[in-house]
Amino acid sequence: MEASMNILHDAGIQATHYLQENYQGSQNLFLFISFAADLRNTFFILFPIWFHLCEAVGIKLIWVAVIGDWLNLVFKWILFGQRPYWWVRETDYYGNASVPGIQQFPLTCETGPGSPSGHAMGAAGVYYVMVTAILSIALGRKQPTIKHQFLRTVLWAGFWAVQVCVCLSRVFIAAHFPHQVIAGVLSGMAVAEAFRHIPSIYDTSLRRYLGTTLFLFSFALGFYLLLKVLGVDLLWTLEKAKRWCDQPEWVHIDTTPFAGLLRNLGILFGLGLALNSQMYLESCKGKRSQQLRFRLSCIAASLTILHLFDSFKPPTEVEMLFYVLSFCKSAAVPVAAASLIPYCVSQVLNQQEKKAL
Repeated sequence: MEASMNILHDAGIQATHYLQENYQGSQNLFLFISFAADLRNTFFILFPIWFHLCEAVGIKLIWVAVIGDWLNLVFKWILFGQRPYWWVRETDYYGNASVPGIQQFPLTCETGPGSPSGHAMGAAGVYYVMVTAILSIALGRKQPTIKHQFLRTVLWAGFWAVQVCVCLSRVFIAAHFPHQVIAGVLSGMAVAEAFRHIPSIYDTSLRRYLGTTLFLFSFALGFYLLLKVLGVDLLWTLEKAKRWCDQPEWVHIDTTPFAGLLRNLGILFGLGLALNSQMYLESCKGKRSQQLRFRLSCIAASLTILHLFDSFKPPTEVEMLFYVLSFCKSAAVPVAAASLIPYCVSQVLNQQEKKAL
C-alpha cells in the first residue's frame, strides 16, 4: 500500500514540478484562482448576490458549502492525506537520486490533511449549484429547445473549465496532489446533487438550524477526542506545516481544521438566525421584496458592508478566543446580508417614497 502511494505521490510531485517549470509566468493567475476558490468568497460574495436574486439558490449555496466542508474535514481525518510541500521533504522514496525542486507560495502551507482537496470540493459543489439553478430557471416548465441545449453546453463547459483551473492551481502551488483534487471535485458534485433532493432546507426552523449546528460540532469534536484517546493525533499535520513551510508567516491558524469547522458552523447558524428573524420577514418576505430596485440595493449594500466587515481579523494570540470570534464573525455574515441590511434598505426606501408623496 505504501509503495503504491509513493508512486502516486511521485507522479503528483512530477506534475507540480512540470507546472512550476513551464508555467511560471502564470503564477499570479494560479494564486488568484486558489484565492477565488476559497469558500470565504462564497459566503461574502456569491451568497448575498444569489440570495437577493433567487433566495432558494442562496440558501442552498450555504448548505452545500457548509455540509460539504464538514464532510471534507471528516474525510481528511479518515484518509490522512499528505501534502506535496512536506511529503517531498520527508520521503525516502528518491533514495540517493535528486529530489524534484518544489517551490512554495503564500497559499501553499495549509495545515490540514490533503485528501480530498477542500478548495476543489467547495468549488465543485458551489458551481454545481449555480449551474443547475441557472438551467432550472432558464427552462422553467418549458420543453427543452435548441437554445436551452446550447445554454446547457456553455454552462457545463464553463463549470468544467473552472474545475480544471482550480485543480491546476492547487497542484501548481504544491498544496495538493492531482488525485486529491480529483477526489475533491467528485465529492463536491455528489454533495450538491444530494441537496437537489432535500427541499426541507428552505423552510427550516431556528431550532433545527441550532440542532444541526450542535450535531455537526459534537460529531467532529467527539470523533477527534475518540481517535485521540486511541492514540491517533488528528492534528499531526500542523507540526509538519510548521516544520516544512519555507516562511513561518505563511502558516495561518485559520487553515487549521477546527478554525474552518467553527467558521462554517457560524455561517450555518447565522443563516438560521437571519431566516427566522422579524427583520427578514418584514423586508425579504414583504411586497418590497418583489421590487428589482430593492433587490439590487440589497446586493450592493451587502457586498460593500461585508467587504469592510471581512477586513476585521480576529486576534490569533489566544487560540480559543480566535475560534469564538471566528464563529461570531461568520454568524454575522448571513444575519447582515439576509436580515439586517434588507431591513435597513427597506426602511430607507420607505422614507424616500414618503418624501416623494
